[in-house]
Amino acid sequence: MAGGALCYFAVRGITQGAITLAQANARALMGVERALRLDWEAAAQGRVVGNDALVTLTNWVYIYGHWPVIIVALLTLYLHAPNRYYTLRNALFISGAIGLLIFALVPVAPPRLAVLDLVDTVTERSSSYRALQPPGLLNKYAALPSLHFGWNLIVGVVLWQASRHPALRIFAVAMPCAMAFAVVATANHYVVDVLLGGLVALAGLGLALLVPRVRPTPPWARPRP
Repeated sequence: MAGGALCYFAVRGITQGAITLAQANARALMGVERALRLDWEAAAQGRVVGNDALVTLTNWVYIYGHWPVIIVALLTLYLHAPNRYYTLRNALFISGAIGLLIFALVPVAPPRLAVLDLVDTVTERSSSYRALQPPGLLNKYAALPSLHFGWNLIVGVVLWQASRHPALRIFAVAMPCAMAFAVVATANHYVVDVLLGGLVALAGLGLALLVPRVRPTPPWARPRP
């Protein structure tokens, strides 16, 4: 975890002053979206921005549907399905490493900081997220890929595999879908970010399945010499 944090801040330092490049990359990405007819950002935000209740709900999905869900899922799997826990943990680290590489090589300004006339609903309509994660600690130009969605997706996949309980399986499907909409509607990610985030996260999950499931033996269970 410490090594991952150091890598994150190293990438943040590299891209901190790259606003011109990040906005140019954002415009290029929007050009790709228009060509593919995937430029749905304004339409997604238009669905919620005129309704305070929907804005609040969307913000809550974005804020509380990410790290809290990941942490609870990891703890639950660690206690009840250790092999699934190790798979998810490794998948998060592997896909995170891939994401950091892309962040460093291709900084992209999110819609809220680019040329689209969209509202940063998380900042302007909520105080929780920016308080929990101060802007000074965040990489502003890490829009591509959206690990906010990608990590929720693989959490859903692993939870689906780990349980047959109908409620948990409904949650495993609904949460990534809700996050896919929330990251776009809050102007934090483009549609292409979501698609690439899913691919990166699934690639991390696929590679994690190849990692041997070696579980450390606790000291009290080790044979005495």
